[in-house]
Amino acid sequence: MYDKKVLDRVKNIKYTGEMKNADAVGEVINPHCGDIMEIYLKIKKNKIDKIRFKTYGCLAAVVSTDCMCEIANGKTLDEAERITGEDIMNTVGGKFPPLKIHCTALSLKALNKAIKSYRKK
Repeated sequence: MYDKKVLDRVKNIKYTGEMKNADAVGEVINPHCGDIMEIYLKIKKNKIDKIRFKTYGCLAAVVSTDCMCEIANGKTLDEAERITGEDIMNTVGGKFPPLKIHCTALSLKALNKAIKSYRKK
């Protein structure tokens, strides 16, 4: 069961939506639960200038991805790579059911794939 802070957060998602002409895209698929996350980045002067996501999955997947975007927005690529699952849960301000904690790691994996993709260019 989700607590009130998580349920309130899902009503106020800020970073959702596909980004046209993104500088980088990272996608992950969790074969165990079926969640799919795509992260879109616009980079200026080695900083994340704009970040958006599309997530197909449970409430925890959507909320954790939105919170990860909130944290990463405006950070340098190096700073964004240091974001942790604990950082995301602190931003959520609530708790996920234990079986849903993996969603934070999945959102970070998508972010890191996008950053890696950008650096390869």
